[in-house]
Amino acid sequence: MTGTGKVVLITGASSGIGEATARRLAADGHRVFLGARRTERLGELAGKITADGGTAAYQRLDVTSADDMRAFVAAARERFGRVDVMVNNAGVMPLSPLEALKVDEWDRMLDVNVRGVLYGIAAALPVMREQGGGHVVNIASVGAYEVSPTAAVYCATKFAVRAISEGLRQESAGDIRVSLVSPGVTESELAESISDASAREAMKTYRSVALPASAIADAIAYAVGQPPEVDVNEIVVRPAASAQ
Repeated sequence: MTGTGKVVLITGASSGIGEATARRLAADGHRVFLGARRTERLGELAGKITADGGTAAYQRLDVTSADDMRAFVAAARERFGRVDVMVNNAGVMPLSPLEALKVDEWDRMLDVNVRGVLYGIAAALPVMREQGGGHVVNIASVGAYEVSPTAAVYCATKFAVRAISEGLRQESAGDIRVSLVSPGVTESELAESISDASAREAMKTYRSVALPASAIADAIAYAVGQPPEVDVNEIVVRPAASAQ
């Protein structure tokens, strides 16, 4: 494939889409640097990737901390010499009706889903500029295009990620590639963060048809694997059997 051997940083890499992306990109010959709060899982994943012949390293990362994100990017650069791709994948989805007034959960979504992406861009962009190019891949959701009950705040954060991605693309044309990957219902741990009983029950039905995380990893790999003159800007991936 085109573009093997890139240094790819992945946030939220301890499970779900992040883990699947790390496995897929490492199998494609890229060197992956993994970040998440659960370092035991990161260690296990890096060990499996290495055992399979890939190259992986990791560092604990809290995406809501700008200092943590800067340290994460610096560590990847120190380890591998450059930063070619930043995959801003970390996210949370504690759905609830607005009238439930779960303000702490709203704040958490804003911190992880929006500030986490901005901090990833802020940490990686100067390095990419210095080395003459790079690729930012932001993971959004079909919630970046539509709103559903109990998901107003979650969708707002994903609309924001879509807007941030488009702004970065327009500002960086010809230098930094920007891709927005928006999954439909996908197997992950996201629903486990839902504390509202009604939203949790509704999500069981909504998630009855779901994509494997590997399907989203394939989409990310497609965008990353394009030649330098090709910038894949938006990919929406839904289960074929779902109208959502």
